[in-house]
Amino acid sequence: MELLDSRVTIHMVASLDGFVARQDGSVDWLETADEFPGGETLDPAYIEAFLKTIDCYVVGSRTYETALAFEAKGFGWAYGDKPVFVLTSRDLPRRDAVEFYSGDLAQFVNQRLRPAFRSIWFVGGGRLCGDCLRQGLADEVRYSIAPVLIGTGIPFFEKLDRDVALHLSEVKAYQSGMVALRYDVRRLQQ
Repeated sequence: MELLDSRVTIHMVASLDGFVARQDGSVDWLETADEFPGGETLDPAYIEAFLKTIDCYVVGSRTYETALAFEAKGFGWAYGDKPVFVLTSRDLPRRDAVEFYSGDLAQFVNQRLRPAFRSIWFVGGGRLCGDCLRQGLADEVRYSIAPVLIGTGIPFFEKLDRDVALHLSEVKAYQSGMVALRYDVRRLQQ
């Protein structure tokens, strides 16, 4: 049984020119020295409360490997104690609260995730998020733009084969120079 109030969110941080990582997968450009005094601050208590509203995360294999590398460098596990679903056919290191899936994306979202979780966040990579949009599975897109141009890399959405109509529902600027955009995905009338 599908939860009618479940919501699939696509979220990624990208450079202003639309890349989520360099061609080699590195994200060293995420830390910038920009400052926008008129922006909002990201209060740790607000972030903690917000993260509690997310029920599970869906990632691709390269995003999972990046999260493992950050954890190995002492930055902690990015997804807390929430379930993480890695969509891959590759054999990757196992971790608690992580489940691997290889198969039909629409079936997985509609039959496995929506009945079990209200707030489902796709957080990388570009191919996975593009597939989610192409198949009409996403309800909203959250795009955090870092104040940097990197010139080339892995695009936010890979190979969209059609237009996806969006409705801007929120814009926030932060003191770090980051801008957060939130769009609702418009459903085509059948």
